[in-house]
Amino acid sequence: MDNFQIETAQNITINQNAAHITTRIGSYLIDLLFVVGYYIIVFYVLNALDIEPSMEYYSIYLLLGLPAFFYSLIFEVLMNGQTPGKYFNQTRVVKLDGSKPTFGAYLLRWLLRIADFGFASGAVAVLTILLNGKGQRLGDIAAGTTVISEKKRITLKDTIATDVEDDYNPTYSQVTLLSDSDIHTIKNLYKDAKAKGNHKVILKLHIKILEITNIQTKEKPMQFIDTVIKDYHYYAQQ
Repeated sequence: MDNFQIETAQNITINQNAAHITTRIGSYLIDLLFVVGYYIIVFYVLNALDIEPSMEYYSIYLLLGLPAFFYSLIFEVLMNGQTPGKYFNQTRVVKLDGSKPTFGAYLLRWLLRIADFGFASGAVAVLTILLNGKGQRLGDIAAGTTVISEKKRITLKDTIATDVEDDYNPTYSQVTLLSDSDIHTIKNLYKDAKAKGNHKVILKLHIKILEITNIQTKEKPMQFIDTVIKDYHYYAQQ
């Protein structure tokens, strides 16, 4: 899975986890099964009605083929960047900054499916994704989108563990009043708020920590929360 960072106009760094190429291929195959299944049902129903493929019924076949033709576009627009295949594999189409794509972006990446999948059995799309580094095929590059994985990845940084220098001196001994669950919640909310530039959440966290620990401080909210997390980890190691 490719990880890349986007620097917004507000100087906020956003981390994106691009969906792995095998996951995207899996999603494509699942969607292909849905499309094939749809065609089988259509042909079965038409055959039961004695409507055989011919110029006489060309308009009927053309009309019934439209849902399959616009399959990915319809579902991505209606399901906020997901098709059934993407839903099962927990992936989603988003803008590079993590925001929801516009209809124009969905349409542009759909139109370029011909270039991505119409030649060499999708080799163009696979090669572009592997070389791009942001999980983008040609359609994504043109539309400014990518496909991200929404699967929760647990790493050491997601736990209460925090890097603390060997010669670190704690500031607030009152952090021991917090529980492992408290500090884990604080870390997750703080990390998410920093990434989104949500200063209201950071301020609320700051106030809540002060209420629980009765700490007196002159540090600014962000600096204070950083210190609390490091102090807690320091005492947890003792």
